[in-house]
Amino acid sequence: MDAHLLAAFAVATLLLSLAPGPDLLFIITNGVAAGRRAGLLAALGMSTGLAVHTVAAAFGLGYLITKAPEALTVVRIAGAAVLLYLAYTTWKGSRDPLEAQEVPRRSLRRTYVMATLTNLANPKIILFYLAFVPQFVTRGEHAWPVTIQMLLLGLTFIVVGLMVDGTAGLLSGHLSERIARRPGFRTWMERISAGVFAALAARLVQESTR
Repeated sequence: MDAHLLAAFAVATLLLSLAPGPDLLFIITNGVAAGRRAGLLAALGMSTGLAVHTVAAAFGLGYLITKAPEALTVVRIAGAAVLLYLAYTTWKGSRDPLEAQEVPRRSLRRTYVMATLTNLANPKIILFYLAFVPQFVTRGEHAWPVTIQMLLLGLTFIVVGLMVDGTAGLLSGHLSERIARRPGFRTWMERISAGVFAALAARLVQESTR
């Protein structure tokens, strides 16, 4: 797999992970309510959810693309449409206030389970794996198997996400105050994410028309 393509994927996922959204807010609010261990376990729960998404996408889409190579083109065209939609909704949502909900005291085990289920039920994560990840898959005589490529991309996303989410969990109190005092930070991170989605959609359209 091309190292430059993998590096570009890592940078893109870092930018997307830094944008405060429902998953990150869940981690921060649990950290504030129950301490750093709860915040860190919430981050681990999110990563567990990502691992499930990774395996499902890698073996599902990987099998489809391997059996029908032209399916990758279809996935990329559909992915471009989805990414444009995500760009629009992310940009629009950047103007809405990010409201933290009160988190009841719960056991650390329950915090982990709730975080995992929250990630698994997040439709944006599902769309991310269906629309975003496949565009970094390469085809050709010397290319790695599609399933292996998607597993590697998913692992990269998990590692990057865990670094961001784990840091957020450990610094939850400090980050909560920062976000509350500086709503503009969240707005611009959301808009950067929207720009990333739009740029990737344009790239997908360009590649699909070649």
